[in-house]
Amino acid sequence: MKNTLLYIAAILLLSGCGLYKSYERPEVDTSGLVRDPHSATDTLAVTDTASIGRLPWRTVFTDPQLQVLIDTALANNPDLLNAALNVKIVEQSLKVARLSFLPSVALTPQGTVSSFGGSKASWTYSVPITASWNVDIFGNLLNQKRSTQMQLLAAEDYQVAVKTNIVSGIANLYYTLLMLDRQVEILTEMEQLTKETWEKMKFLKDNRVGYRSTAVQSAEAAYYNVQSQKVDMLRQISTVENSLSLLMGQQAHGIKRGKLADQYLPASLAVGVPMALLRNRADVHANEMQLAQCFYNINQARSRFYPQLTISGTGAFTNNAGAIVNPGKILLNAVAGLVQPIFQHGQIVAGLKVAKYQYEQAYNTWQSSIFKAGSEVSNALVEYNSADAKGKLDGKQVEVLRQNVVDTRRLMESSSNTTYLEVIQAQTSLLNAEIAKTTDDFNKMQAVVNLYQALGGGAY
Repeated sequence: MKNTLLYIAAILLLSGCGLYKSYERPEVDTSGLVRDPHSATDTLAVTDTASIGRLPWRTVFTDPQLQVLIDTALANNPDLLNAALNVKIVEQSLKVARLSFLPSVALTPQGTVSSFGGSKASWTYSVPITASWNVDIFGNLLNQKRSTQMQLLAAEDYQVAVKTNIVSGIANLYYTLLMLDRQVEILTEMEQLTKETWEKMKFLKDNRVGYRSTAVQSAEAAYYNVQSQKVDMLRQISTVENSLSLLMGQQAHGIKRGKLADQYLPASLAVGVPMALLRNRADVHANEMQLAQCFYNINQARSRFYPQLTISGTGAFTNNAGAIVNPGKILLNAVAGLVQPIFQHGQIVAGLKVAKYQYEQAYNTWQSSIFKAGSEVSNALVEYNSADAKGKLDGKQVEVLRQNVVDTRRLMESSSNTTYLEVIQAQTSLLNAEIAKTTDDFNKMQAVVNLYQALGGGAY
């Protein structure tokens, strides 16, 4: 019988060895994860791991007023505050999981007073102490603790992801304000220019033959059109300021800011190798930690098929010992319980299947987040290069159209060969080109912000 029991115990121990395995990252193909818009192979060939996504946000966003806004948001944003509280909640769960390895102790003092037939009352007291220890032979408690550790890492990753989103959101809204400010400046300059054209048209109508009231009306309409666009831009500025205030966890108010022309952009946009991308992206890493958590949940579900060994003991200090005067006596009892689950209505089997299905779901989510990260990096690179190339072309166009407005106005004043329509058209083309150039500059800055976010959000 003794040999048989030892044989059974050995089989159980050997079959449960897999329950102690640690999580290892599954194979994932990251080749061609990021597209290169300049490469004939359509795959970004990079060897530089000093990615912009690993730079501290203060190094990327150097505007002092922008840094103040980001600091304020990181201190007051409610989503970030809740993310920090989630980390603290999981930390407490991890403490509970670690304490589960220790014996549980209960102290239950008891006392009775009894008297029969008017006799002198007698007092009996007992101070029992009960201890119980669940011996983690098959890794149930261990996998529970490891699962909670992965949950804590995922919560910390979520906190980093929220920080990254806040920093990127503040930067995008700030740059939007700078773009709108610049466009208001352009409209203000064009407002003055169209007003001068309108007044010139009225002068020419009154003093030169061939200029009709329709020319004055067209010039006046162009002037009002510019004013209308300016009103719309000012409305957009107020809306963006309100959104920025909300992101900082404050009431809506005006935002102090710099100039679009004074902004500094990193000269090099290194993205790093794909595997580094997996480490930097907090959301990707969080999804992997959830995958690891599901891995340990499977081990924990498997451990329920094995017996549980519980060792319990009781001790009591009592005066109920007969003739001895106040005799302190310790009553001890120790019991080892070995319980093997036999039939639990299929709950153990179903629990294991559910844990496996949840692991597959977590793997799909993790893999999808990797591809999403690569796509976001590719989009940001394309956006940056496109805005940079388009901005240079629009800059040349602005220079040509600016000179065209000057020449057209001179021709109109000196000759009747140039009509008022040509002047208005030249001014309209210049306005559109300057607005487009400002938008290109903003898109380039936004691409840097998006690339910074897509690469993991840097250090904090």
